[in-house]
Amino acid sequence: MIKIDLITGFLGAGKTTFLKKYADYLIRQGQRICILENDFGAVNVDMMLMQDTLCDNCDLEMVAGGCDKDCHIRRFRTKLIAMGMRGFDRVVVEPSGIFDVDEFFDVLREEPLDQWYEIGSVITVVDAGLEEKLSDAGEYLLAAQAANAGCILFSKCQTVSEERLQTSIAHLRRALKKAGCNRDVENAILCKAWDQLTDADMERIVNCGRKDASFEKYWFDQEKEFQTLYFMNRSFDRDTLTAKVREALTDPSCGFVERIKGFVRDGDGWLQLNATRENFSLESITAGQEILIVIGENLVKERLEEIFS
Repeated sequence: MIKIDLITGFLGAGKTTFLKKYADYLIRQGQRICILENDFGAVNVDMMLMQDTLCDNCDLEMVAGGCDKDCHIRRFRTKLIAMGMRGFDRVVVEPSGIFDVDEFFDVLREEPLDQWYEIGSVITVVDAGLEEKLSDAGEYLLAAQAANAGCILFSKCQTVSEERLQTSIAHLRRALKKAGCNRDVENAILCKAWDQLTDADMERIVNCGRKDASFEKYWFDQEKEFQTLYFMNRSFDRDTLTAKVREALTDPSCGFVERIKGFVRDGDGWLQLNATRENFSLESITAGQEILIVIGENLVKERLEEIFS
């Protein structure tokens, strides 16, 4: 059977950054893998960020959104069926930050996927500088993504104080308790700067498996609770873009903006943006696409269009 892993985490936690390290480790172990980017959005920026991982032992596939949830699930199932016939040793799924993990488990219980795939490891990435206050939907997603994780990997540990890290761990535990999950996550937590992860650490993560834990389902309409807006063909210099992004993230008239990511031209090159309320990254890269993606709750499209005009 093909092992299938899930790497999940809330918006801006750092899933794609870790996925690159994870894929590199698996490739170095001689495994033939396929990465499946499973996003609700109509445009998948993370797919573009993973292009440099492609090689003879690593393929890359995508399930894009732009449709209702049932249609998205059908696309996910169809893609897994097609991939199941291609002889991979391992499939690694990276979904959207607002992904409900029940979809992953439910699809894999269906025929013929239950005969082809074996769930390997469920890895949840949590920001060490996790915001103290999230919406009810955000708190639920944080808990649901961690409840069954064999490894809960905290990102950006080197950028926060020990006190802040412990505050974030306590927040995760509160979210789990609020969701009715009594699981003790102590042994699943790994806090370490990712550039210091050893092969032994990676082997632990690869073989962490999944945990059986129950939690109370919080029903919410993802399309209403979380929105995604796309701004195409926008060109700003570095300073202007920085100012506009910070304004969108902090101005209440924009709604509750949780993450902005994408690419803009910078002369003959490109800038890659990844910003949340806690973290801001703007880096030069060699290739991109003129697009900014704003993700959040109760977004005010007209105000955001005014900012990014």
